[in-house]
Amino acid sequence: MADWKMIDADGHIREVESDVFEYLPDYYKARREAVLYFPLLPHHGWHRQAGREGIGRSFLIPTLQDWQQALTEGNIEAAVVYPTRWMHIGQVGMTDFAVDLSKAYNDYLHDKFLRHEPRLKGIAVLPLQDVAAAVAELRRVVKNYGMVGAVLPADGLPRPLGHPEFHPVYEEANRLGCMLAVHSQNSLRNNDLFMWRGEAATLAHVWPQMRQFTNFMFSGLLGRLPDLRVAFLEAGCGWVPYLVSKMGNRMGEALPPAKLIERGQIYFQCGEEMTTSRDLELLGDDCLFWASDFPHEGIVSMKKAVHEFLERQDIPESSKRKISYDNPKRLYAL
Repeated sequence: MADWKMIDADGHIREVESDVFEYLPDYYKARREAVLYFPLLPHHGWHRQAGREGIGRSFLIPTLQDWQQALTEGNIEAAVVYPTRWMHIGQVGMTDFAVDLSKAYNDYLHDKFLRHEPRLKGIAVLPLQDVAAAVAELRRVVKNYGMVGAVLPADGLPRPLGHPEFHPVYEEANRLGCMLAVHSQNSLRNNDLFMWRGEAATLAHVWPQMRQFTNFMFSGLLGRLPDLRVAFLEAGCGWVPYLVSKMGNRMGEALPPAKLIERGQIYFQCGEEMTTSRDLELLGDDCLFWASDFPHEGIVSMKKAVHEFLERQDIPESSKRKISYDNPKRLYAL
């Protein structure tokens, strides 16, 4: 173990739709069977647990007690928890339903997990289909529930995240001092792009991350909001140096990524898709953070995930401290 407690910058709740349903407004409950007959959120066509070959990984729906045990065994000071199914909120076509689903998940997360365990730090879901409602919801969960940020769908919305339509959300996050996260998830639109599940698993996370990161950079948004911090999760960071080099001198008045890294405004996950020493050399160690992704990807032992990171010989000890503690602490303002 390290001589410091680590911060897990990306873990997950595996919310069950019927559980979150109880936090929806009463007018849904009057027709409970009809509403729950259909999935509450759209799902991509690449089923992660089906298929004749299977994927051969453990599947854990962690309770509060499972999370508490994992935090203790891994010597984790804090874990930032993201949704699983509700990551698909951007694919909900009905605006009012997206608003209700977002509020229900956020209430569920606080009621079932956050208020019982101070080591768990919550990430909210926002209904970007209604920007005014998203702004109000971000303010509500940060002020009332102490959530440390919100997740933005990497795919599913009809416009990229740097579009001016969404700027009020970023301005509110800038005022509140909370972060925003672009977290990859598979999308219904991927069904037309891939032929095999393995192909989807290889590309579906990094593809939208590259698109959204590039859009953010060319929008110049972060240069105008100096207190806004944005993280890109679930696709590692090996793709970042390539895009940074391609942007080159094409960015006009927008601040280049190197300057935004220097200002502490953009961060990248390096968890199970771990960075290489070459990525560390190209990006530096001030913008990277470790994450377990527990309990996704068959990760059921936090102690093992921590040990595997700390035992890496190609990362200097000083960088390990930054990646697993200093950087996520700064990103999430913990």
